[in-house]
Amino acid sequence: MVETITAETLRDMIDADEQFVLIDTRSPDSFEDWHIAGAENVEYSGDDDELIGEFDADDLEADDTVVTICATGNSASSFATYLESEGVVDEVKTVEGGMEAWSMVYDVVPIATQNDDLVVLQLQRRSKGCLGYVVGSKRAGEAALVDVTRATDVFLDAARERGLKVTNVLDTHIHADHISRGRRLADRLGVPYHLGAPAETRDPQFEFDPIEPNDTVELGDVEIKAVHTPGHTTGMTSYLVDGEALLTGDTLFVESIGRTELQFADKDARDGARVQYETLHRVIMTESNDVKILPGHFSVTDDGEYIDVTPGQPMFSTVGYLWENNEILRLDEDDFVEHMFENLPSKPPNYEQVIATNAGEYEPADEDEETELELGPNRCAATSDSAVADD
Repeated sequence: MVETITAETLRDMIDADEQFVLIDTRSPDSFEDWHIAGAENVEYSGDDDELIGEFDADDLEADDTVVTICATGNSASSFATYLESEGVVDEVKTVEGGMEAWSMVYDVVPIATQNDDLVVLQLQRRSKGCLGYVVGSKRAGEAALVDVTRATDVFLDAARERGLKVTNVLDTHIHADHISRGRRLADRLGVPYHLGAPAETRDPQFEFDPIEPNDTVELGDVEIKAVHTPGHTTGMTSYLVDGEALLTGDTLFVESIGRTELQFADKDARDGARVQYETLHRVIMTESNDVKILPGHFSVTDDGEYIDVTPGQPMFSTVGYLWENNEILRLDEDDFVEHMFENLPSKPPNYEQVIATNAGEYEPADEDEETELELGPNRCAATSDSAVADD
C-alpha cells in the first residue's frame, strides 16, 4: 500500500540524507520553474491515470524507495499507485499536499545572543527562502513578530513554546514575493502593527502604527530600534535588536544584496542602486563589526539548491565578515550601481499582484489564489554571483 507522508517528513528524510528517488509528476514547464533539488520529472495525469512524460521502469531497482510529489498531491498519488500496482518497486511514498504543502515547510532556529534576556528565533521557509523572526524578552515574557507570512501558527507557536506573549507585529517593508500576514495577525491579537514611517511613500491603503527612524519598540528591557534603510524600496526599515543584531529585510543578505528595481522600475534601477549604496555604506556597514546581519531572505535556485546556507542552521553574517568577504560592498559607487543594474534576475512570480495585496489595494479571492500567487522561490536578491557564507 502506498504510504502518504507530510511535506515535513520529506524535509526530515532529506536532512537525514536518506536514500530515495524523488519523482515530480507535474508538467515540464512547472517543474523547470521550481522544484526540489534532486527531483526527477515524469509527467503523469492524475485525472486520466495517464503517463504523459517518458518513464523507463528499468531505471529503478526493486529495492529503491520512491517518493512522488506534484502540485497538490493528486497526480503524484496516482503515479505512486501505478508504480505499486506494476510492481516496479517495493516501497512507494507520496507527499500529501504536494508542492503547495512543501511551500509552507518551516524550520525554527534559535540565534545565539549575548544578552541572556534576549530571545531571537529565525523562522526559515525553506522552499521560498523567506525569513521571519520572533524577538522577545524572557524576563518580560513579551515578543514581537517580524515579517510574518501566511503561516501565522508557526510564528505564534514559536513564541508560545518559549513562554512569550506577542505584544507587537512588525514588517520591514511592503513585500513583493510573499503575502504578509502581519497586519491581519495584529488585528486578531489586538496588538500594534508597525511599519517604518517611510513606508508612507508606498501609499498603503490601510492604517498602521508608524515607527519613525531611531524610535524604538520595547519588550521589557529589550529594545528594537527602527533604522531607515531605503534602496530595495523607499520605505524599507531595518530593526536593530538590542544593539546585537540588525534585521535587514531585503537590503542585505548573507550571500548577496537586495535588488532595487521592483519599486523603482527597470529604467530607474540605477537610481535605486545609488540609494542602496548610500544605505549600505553610511548606515548598515557603520555598525560595529560584531553586529549580526539577519536578513529577510536566503537564496533558493529554481532547481531547489541553497546558495551558501543550510536550512535548519542559523543564517546570518556579521558586519565585519561581510566587509572582508563581500566584494560587491567594496566596489566604488559607480561600479556598484552598474553591477546591480547588470545582475538583475527575473522578477518574482506575480510580484505586482503580491505588492498590491500587501499594500491593501487588492484582496485575493481565497486561499487557493494566495497559494498560487506565492508559488516559486523568492527573487529579491540582485545577484548571487559573489556568494558570502554565513558566519
